[in-house]
Amino acid sequence: MADNIGFSSVNYVKGKNVEFYKVLRQRVNGYFKEKNISRHANSAMVFKTICMVSLYIIPFVLILTLNIESWAVIGLWALMGIGMAGCGLSVMHDANHGAYSKNPAVNSFIGKILIILAGNPANWRIQHNVLHHTYTNVTNYDEDIAPPPAILRFSPHTKRYKIHRFQHFYAYFFYGLMTITWFINKDYSQAMRYKKLDLLKTQGLTFKKHLRNIIVNKVVYAAIFIALPFWLSPASWYVTLSGYLLMQFLCGFILGIVFQPAHVVPTSTYPMPDKSGDIEADWAVSQMYNTANFAHESRLFSWYVGGLNYQVEHHLFPNICHIHYRKLSKIVKSTAEEFEVPYHSYATFMGALKEHTKMLYDLGNKDVAPAIH
Repeated sequence: MADNIGFSSVNYVKGKNVEFYKVLRQRVNGYFKEKNISRHANSAMVFKTICMVSLYIIPFVLILTLNIESWAVIGLWALMGIGMAGCGLSVMHDANHGAYSKNPAVNSFIGKILIILAGNPANWRIQHNVLHHTYTNVTNYDEDIAPPPAILRFSPHTKRYKIHRFQHFYAYFFYGLMTITWFINKDYSQAMRYKKLDLLKTQGLTFKKHLRNIIVNKVVYAAIFIALPFWLSPASWYVTLSGYLLMQFLCGFILGIVFQPAHVVPTSTYPMPDKSGDIEADWAVSQMYNTANFAHESRLFSWYVGGLNYQVEHHLFPNICHIHYRKLSKIVKSTAEEFEVPYHSYATFMGALKEHTKMLYDLGNKDVAPAIH
């Protein structure tokens, strides 16, 4: 945290366009009332859940049971990586936002999918729901723009090192290490940090219970997804190890290239609190400046990434299931235009990645001044 300002002391100051979100919520509420539909999952979402979990589990079962050639085993591990990312993007994400079902028990159960993806649900909710969504692109508060500082620089308010000059080349490799670091050390370091910041209470957890959950979950995960393949798979140990690492790398890489182009782009403003903890922006308007959509015309891509190509809609309405984002985007865009609020959207996914890469270059080679609004 910057300047010893606690999280509870940081406030968005109501300012220009404060009516934007009020009017937008009325229109979105009116949409669901007019259509007489739930904000949560429908049968299509349930079908997607089955598809994504199957894409992760079925290849794993085949790895354990079939006597197949090494190249095929590697292919199955790769499918698991794609399925692993799909479970995180399309299923777990909605559930841990409380958007999958109106029943909290259902959300809690489905959100625990993160355990079989080597992560901890409580840590994820603190990092993502509590910090990232509340303090989007606020340096020292949003952990999504706080990678290891000696390796990557995602904010113009952090120190620039010489190595950052090349981050637009090597950043994508480090994205691939995301989930393996969850398993090895990140959950433990986050648990210690969240204890210090008194954030575990947001999840109704004591540090002792939280640490116990992390350890038990890691042991169960390791027994199933690491020990079993080495024990039961007919493939040689080095093929199994290579396949497991490939799965983790593909999953982390996919997650990185989906999430980062939504926030680390040239249009982002990176707001900062003053000495009193005030951020000179309305929360919803700040989301519009610091979030971007992409590939809105690609139905298949949107299906796989859980509607997270509609990051603007997700950040404004995280408790609404992503299956509604495409239609809600029309309401959000027209309301933004009416209130003269930006609505950033890249036509293609590759276009968004290009802008993200440009921002990585600028952050690594210049003392970039954030956009002003």
